[in-house]
Amino acid sequence: MNAKAQNSVWVVRLIPGLVFFLEGIQKFLYADTLGVGRFIKIGIPYAGFWAPFVGATEIVCGLLLIIGLFTRLAAIPLLIVMMVAFAYTKWPLLLSKGFLPMFHEYRTDFAMTLSLIFLLISGGGRYSIDWIRFNKRI
Repeated sequence: MNAKAQNSVWVVRLIPGLVFFLEGIQKFLYADTLGVGRFIKIGIPYAGFWAPFVGATEIVCGLLLIIGLFTRLAAIPLLIVMMVAFAYTKWPLLLSKGFLPMFHEYRTDFAMTLSLIFLLISGGGRYSIDWIRFNKRI
Protein backbone atom coordinates (compact mmCIF):
# COMPACT_ATOMS: atom_id res chain seq x y z
CA MET A 1 0.00 0.00 0.00
CA ASN A 2 1.43 3.40 -0.90
CA ALA A 3 2.33 5.98 1.74
CA LYS A 4 -0.68 8.20 1.07
CA ALA A 5 -3.08 5.27 1.46
CA GLN A 6 -1.31 4.23 4.70
CA ASN A 7 -2.15 7.67 6.10
CA SER A 8 -5.89 6.96 5.84
CA VAL A 9 -6.05 3.50 7.42
CA TRP A 10 -6.67 5.02 10.86
CA VAL A 11 -10.19 5.98 9.73
CA VAL A 12 -10.95 2.38 8.75
CA ARG A 13 -9.55 1.25 12.12
CA LEU A 14 -11.37 3.84 14.20
CA ILE A 15 -14.91 3.26 12.97
CA PRO A 16 -15.20 -0.53 13.46
CA GLY A 17 -13.04 -0.29 16.58
CA LEU A 18 -15.42 2.21 18.14
CA VAL A 19 -18.51 0.27 17.06
CA PHE A 20 -17.23 -3.02 18.48
CA PHE A 21 -16.01 -1.36 21.68
CA LEU A 22 -19.40 0.27 22.31
CA GLU A 23 -21.36 -2.86 21.33
CA GLY A 24 -19.26 -4.89 23.76
CA ILE A 25 -20.00 -2.47 26.60
CA GLN A 26 -23.72 -2.60 25.81
CA LYS A 27 -23.72 -6.39 26.09
CA PHE A 28 -22.93 -5.87 29.77
CA LEU A 29 -24.98 -2.73 30.43
CA TYR A 30 -28.12 -4.03 28.71
CA ALA A 31 -27.70 -7.76 29.20
CA ASP A 32 -31.44 -8.49 28.95
CA THR A 33 -31.81 -6.98 25.48
CA LEU A 34 -28.31 -6.93 23.95
CA GLY A 35 -26.37 -9.50 25.94
CA VAL A 36 -27.51 -12.82 27.35
CA GLY A 37 -31.16 -12.08 26.60
CA ARG A 38 -30.41 -11.43 22.94
CA PHE A 39 -28.23 -14.54 22.66
CA ILE A 40 -31.03 -16.66 24.16
CA LYS A 41 -33.59 -15.08 21.80
CA ILE A 42 -31.58 -15.91 18.67
CA GLY A 43 -30.83 -19.44 19.87
CA ILE A 44 -27.15 -19.37 20.76
CA PRO A 45 -26.43 -22.25 23.15
CA TYR A 46 -24.76 -21.48 26.50
CA ALA A 47 -25.78 -17.83 26.18
CA GLY A 48 -24.72 -17.14 29.78
CA PHE A 49 -21.14 -17.92 28.77
CA TRP A 50 -21.03 -16.66 25.19
CA ALA A 51 -22.65 -13.24 25.64
CA PRO A 52 -20.10 -11.96 28.19
CA PHE A 53 -17.28 -13.67 26.27
CA VAL A 54 -18.29 -11.97 23.04
CA GLY A 55 -18.81 -8.66 24.87
CA ALA A 56 -15.33 -8.82 26.40
CA THR A 57 -13.84 -9.80 23.03
CA GLU A 58 -15.54 -6.84 21.35
CA ILE A 59 -14.29 -4.45 24.04
CA VAL A 60 -10.68 -5.67 23.97
CA CYS A 61 -10.38 -6.09 20.21
CA GLY A 62 -12.26 -2.84 19.58
CA LEU A 63 -9.75 -0.98 21.75
CA LEU A 64 -6.86 -2.69 19.97
CA LEU A 65 -8.24 -1.54 16.63
CA ILE A 66 -8.72 2.02 17.89
CA ILE A 67 -5.11 2.35 19.03
CA GLY A 68 -3.71 0.24 16.22
CA LEU A 69 -2.04 -2.44 18.32
CA PHE A 70 -2.02 -6.01 17.00
CA THR A 71 -4.50 -4.80 14.40
CA ARG A 72 -4.39 -7.91 12.23
CA LEU A 73 -4.73 -10.23 15.22
CA ALA A 74 -7.58 -8.16 16.69
CA ALA A 75 -9.50 -8.39 13.42
CA ILE A 76 -9.60 -12.22 13.51
CA PRO A 77 -11.85 -12.77 16.57
CA LEU A 78 -14.10 -9.94 15.42
CA LEU A 79 -14.48 -11.60 12.01
CA ILE A 80 -15.45 -14.82 13.81
CA VAL A 81 -18.04 -12.87 15.83
CA MET A 82 -19.41 -11.45 12.57
CA MET A 83 -19.59 -14.91 10.94
CA VAL A 84 -21.46 -16.38 13.91
CA ALA A 85 -23.81 -13.38 14.00
CA PHE A 86 -24.49 -13.88 10.30
CA ALA A 87 -25.15 -17.59 10.79
CA TYR A 88 -27.62 -17.01 13.63
CA THR A 89 -29.38 -13.86 12.44
CA LYS A 90 -29.02 -13.36 8.69
CA TRP A 91 -28.81 -16.89 7.30
CA PRO A 92 -32.35 -17.75 8.47
CA LEU A 93 -33.54 -14.49 6.91
CA LEU A 94 -31.82 -15.40 3.63
CA LEU A 95 -33.53 -18.79 3.60
CA SER A 96 -36.97 -17.43 4.48
CA LYS A 97 -37.15 -14.08 2.66
CA GLY A 98 -34.42 -14.17 0.00
CA PHE A 99 -31.28 -12.24 -0.82
CA LEU A 100 -32.48 -8.63 -1.03
CA PRO A 101 -34.30 -8.52 2.34
CA MET A 102 -31.35 -10.31 3.95
CA PHE A 103 -28.83 -7.93 2.40
CA HIS A 104 -30.89 -4.94 3.53
CA GLU A 105 -30.63 -6.21 7.11
CA TYR A 106 -26.94 -7.13 6.65
CA ARG A 107 -25.68 -3.91 5.04
CA THR A 108 -24.04 -2.48 8.18
CA ASP A 109 -22.64 -5.87 9.16
CA PHE A 110 -21.32 -6.26 5.61
CA ALA A 111 -19.50 -2.91 5.81
CA MET A 112 -18.01 -3.88 9.18
CA THR A 113 -16.93 -7.26 7.82
CA LEU A 114 -15.26 -5.64 4.81
CA SER A 115 -13.49 -3.18 7.12
CA LEU A 116 -12.17 -6.06 9.22
CA ILE A 117 -10.99 -7.95 6.13
CA PHE A 118 -9.23 -4.79 4.93
CA LEU A 119 -7.49 -4.40 8.32
CA LEU A 120 -6.53 -8.08 8.37
CA ILE A 121 -4.84 -7.62 4.99
CA SER A 122 -3.38 -4.12 5.38
CA GLY A 123 -2.56 -3.90 9.07
CA GLY A 124 -2.90 -0.82 11.24
CA GLY A 125 -1.43 1.74 8.88
CA ARG A 126 1.03 4.56 9.47
CA TYR A 127 -0.76 6.09 12.48
CA SER A 128 -0.76 3.01 14.66
CA ILE A 129 1.27 1.50 17.46
CA ASP A 130 1.91 -1.44 15.12
CA TRP A 131 3.68 0.90 12.69
CA ILE A 132 5.94 2.32 15.39
CA ARG A 133 6.56 -0.86 17.37
CA PHE A 134 7.06 -3.38 14.61
CA ASN A 135 9.18 -1.40 12.19
CA LYS A 136 6.34 -0.61 9.81
CA ARG A 137 5.79 -4.27 8.84
CA ILE A 138 2.58 -5.10 10.71
